[in-house]
Amino acid sequence: MKEKRRAIALYSGGLDSTLAVKLIQNQGVDVVAVHFYTGFCITETKRRRGEKKPDGSHYMNPALKYAAKYGFRLEIVDISEDYFDIVTNPKYGYGANINPCIDCRAFMYKKAKQLMKEFDADFIISGEVLNQRPMSQHLKAMKIIEKEAGVEGLVLKPLSAKVLPPTIPEIKGWVDREKLEGIVGRSRKRQLQLAKELGIDEYEQPAGGCCYLTDENFARKYKETLSVENRITREDLYLLTIGRHFRLPTGTKVVLSRNEGEGNFIKGLKNSYWYFEPVGKGAVAIAKTIENRPLSQEEIKMIADLVARYCKTDENGKIDIKYSAPSEDNITGTVEGVRMQEETVENWRI
Repeated sequence: MKEKRRAIALYSGGLDSTLAVKLIQNQGVDVVAVHFYTGFCITETKRRRGEKKPDGSHYMNPALKYAAKYGFRLEIVDISEDYFDIVTNPKYGYGANINPCIDCRAFMYKKAKQLMKEFDADFIISGEVLNQRPMSQHLKAMKIIEKEAGVEGLVLKPLSAKVLPPTIPEIKGWVDREKLEGIVGRSRKRQLQLAKELGIDEYEQPAGGCCYLTDENFARKYKETLSVENRITREDLYLLTIGRHFRLPTGTKVVLSRNEGEGNFIKGLKNSYWYFEPVGKGAVAIAKTIENRPLSQEEIKMIADLVARYCKTDENGKIDIKYSAPSEDNITGTVEGVRMQEETVENWRI
């Protein structure tokens, strides 16, 4: 017999998952908090690109921050490569935007089940609350997710345990069901009270938009790309997380940086796309043609004028823009960019 039971916790760094870990730790269970990196966490993506918040501070992964603060053992697992198929072809469809919530949760549970063997864990815990989210956190969806992942009875949800069917760790007495919670719905009142009781004095404020897939702007750009280009690649998905997006009348897409962090990221793509950079201060851009055809001189001038709109130009609204083709084409040049009229800019904006 094992002296101490161990659980794998799906850990986002948010208040609910932090409370779930604490509740189970307080019952003497060893918890390994696992944070899955999908490539679509807004905060983590901006942190990896080196972007800064409006106040000048750096973005910080909440899972890293709060695991360190509260002494949780944390494992970060990159599932971004495998996650592509979940986003583009979800068995159970999307939520309000491009969020495949049921498929996403099932996929994470499958990964957690694999990690149970690696860490010699007995069950899985999650910070989910019954009826908090409309697509994936009602009872029917929870049952579908657990069956799909092959983890029926193994997933304990400490915040809603008392209003859910007993799980294996409760039935076998590894945890005391009476010391768990019975929270239902979207209200945060009990969680905030519980945080005080458990000594959780700092946590992320629940804002909803922690995932690009739930973001309306991301969803719009995703659908537009699919409708015009008839397919989505892995790289397309990551491009949708950065910059201002425009579609030229010719079908060419232009992605323009909004800040220094995005600018540095876009510069790193210059060998794979047509690249535009001002001779001076301003935004940089990449251009992607349909079927990877070369840009015409007319398109190069269009893009230069578009880039000039977001640069520090002279008194006549002009600035020289350097451009280059993908590295294998060995095409470079400089063209005069003239600040584009706002009406045209908005007509092209995705």
